[in-house]
Amino acid sequence: MRIGEIARRSGLRPSAIRFYEKVGILPPTLRQNGQRDFSPDTELCLATIALAREAGFSLAEIRTLFHGFGAGTSASTRWKRLARNKLRDLDLQFAKISTMRALLREAMRCRCLDLKDCGRIVLRGKPAKNRSINQPRNRVRVKTMV
Repeated sequence: MRIGEIARRSGLRPSAIRFYEKVGILPPTLRQNGQRDFSPDTELCLATIALAREAGFSLAEIRTLFHGFGAGTSASTRWKRLARNKLRDLDLQFAKISTMRALLREAMRCRCLDLKDCGRIVLRGKPAKNRSINQPRNRVRVKTMV
């Protein structure tokens, strides 16, 4: 199958297919008269790549999915191992996003007239050991910016 046909069937641009081949996700294809000749299995590989991309896997992770395990490793074992790692990453991102949301909501309640005032409120809430030497030590902890 020529690159134009596989691109049409997979919904990808030919340049994306060449890129996947170049970065080592797709195996190098045979050439006939200087043109790539893809096997029917390439369409299945491209569908698997699309699934992995949709799940948020990076190119390096997709390369690992295809080529980072022993030859006898089942697809389910590969997916489980990579998915476990990806879920752990997503949990960390979710925690970070939750913190960011809380901070943004708190910032929306700000009534400060000057940005320096916001900094003073933030510093009041930090424990003394995390402040620099030049900052006052007798501050009270404030939970919200008002």
